[in-house]
Amino acid sequence: MIVGIDHFVLTVASLEATCAFYQRVLGFERIDTPGRPTALAFGGQKINVHEISRTFEPKAKAPTPGSGDFCLITERPLDEIRARLEANGVVLELGPVERIGARGPMMSVYFRDPDGNLVEVSQYLR
Repeated sequence: MIVGIDHFVLTVASLEATCAFYQRVLGFERIDTPGRPTALAFGGQKINVHEISRTFEPKAKAPTPGSGDFCLITERPLDEIRARLEANGVVLELGPVERIGARGPMMSVYFRDPDGNLVEVSQYLR
């Protein structure tokens, strides 16, 4: 019935700080459309970004900056991801560590964005 995720929403303290972080650190594309939430696009998905003072309806019952915890998949070597994090002053919180994802075993690194959301970047083991 369900085949994937199109987007999810992050509620943030600062739209500008969050977008700059994901653009710089992970290479996301920022999309601004009048009357719509700002989006950060990557692959075939996106993250809609709601600033806490400017949310869009409908929304989560109690949107809060820093409450996100999600995993992103990469095809790049994790050493490359780690180097990019380090070059951008992002502290690696954990990893690489082995995890089990939706499609099987993977190696993951964890870090936090400007709001404290936990971001996991993973590469499936072949």
